[in-house]
Amino acid sequence: MRNNEERFQAHSADSTPPPVEEVKPLHFITPTDFVELPSKGRYYPKDHPLCDHEHLEIRQMTAKDEDILTSAALLKKGIAVERLVENLIVDKNVNVEELLVGDKSAILITARISAYGPMYETKVQCPFCDHYSNYEFDLREIKINHGKEPSDLGEVALTKDKTFIITLPNSTAKVETRLLTGMDEKKFIYSMQQHKKHNLELATVTDQMKTFIISVNDVTDSTQVSNFIDNMPAKDSRYLRNAYSQLAPNIDLTQYFACTYCNSETKMEVPLTADFFWPK
Repeated sequence: MRNNEERFQAHSADSTPPPVEEVKPLHFITPTDFVELPSKGRYYPKDHPLCDHEHLEIRQMTAKDEDILTSAALLKKGIAVERLVENLIVDKNVNVEELLVGDKSAILITARISAYGPMYETKVQCPFCDHYSNYEFDLREIKINHGKEPSDLGEVALTKDKTFIITLPNSTAKVETRLLTGMDEKKFIYSMQQHKKHNLELATVTDQMKTFIISVNDVTDSTQVSNFIDNMPAKDSRYLRNAYSQLAPNIDLTQYFACTYCNSETKMEVPLTADFFWPK
C-alpha cells in the first residue's frame, strides 16, 4: 500500500503542468522625421501652430497609410493625398488645408523618401523629340527654396498680417497678395476641372491671380478686384506673377534629364505622376 502511495505521489509530482509564460503584447513605435519647411514658418499668423517654426515632425508611412492611397472612395474625391498628409503630421493642431503649398510639398517629398526610398522612376516626355521613356530621378537632389525677402524685390512690402503689398510698374496700383494654401490649391484645381468638364475656356492666368490677390489700392470688393485683374496691363500681370513666384517659398523640382532617344540634355521639373506614391 505504501509503495502504491509513493508511486501515486511521484506520478502527481511529474504531472504538474509547467508554468504558463505570459505573452507580452507587441509594441511598435513608428519612427518620425523632421521636415524642413520652405516657409520657415514666417508667413503663418501669430496664432498658428507653425508660426516661426522651421521644422515640422511627421511620422513615417505605415501599411495603414498605404490603405489611404489605395482607397477608391478617397481617390474618387481627390482627397487621398490630403488625408495622408493629415495622418502623418504629429501635431494634430496643424490643419492640412491651412498649410502653405510649399510646406505641404516638402512634407510629401519627405514622406515618399522615407517610405519608398529616394529613387523615383516615372514616364517622361522629352521636350525636344516628344518621345516617352522611363526615367529615374533622385528625390534627394530636390532643393528647398525659402523665397526671396520682400525687401530684395524693390516695390514689395510685408504687412503685419503676413501679406505682401506689390506696387505694379505700369498702373502703379498697390496690389495686396497672400501666399496660397492647400485649400486654395484644391479650389483652383477644382475650378479647372469644372471648366474642362463643361467645355468652358480656361482662364489660367487670371484665375490664378484671383486666388492670391486680396485687394487693389485697399479695395477688397471681389467684383471690383476681379474686374481689375481681367483688365490689368500685360506688363503689370507679368511683373506681379514673377514677384509672387520669387516670394513664395517652395521646393525646387528642377533636375537634369537626358533623353535616350534623341540624346538631348536639359533641366526639367520632376513630374509628380501616379508613380510617386504608387511605385511599381
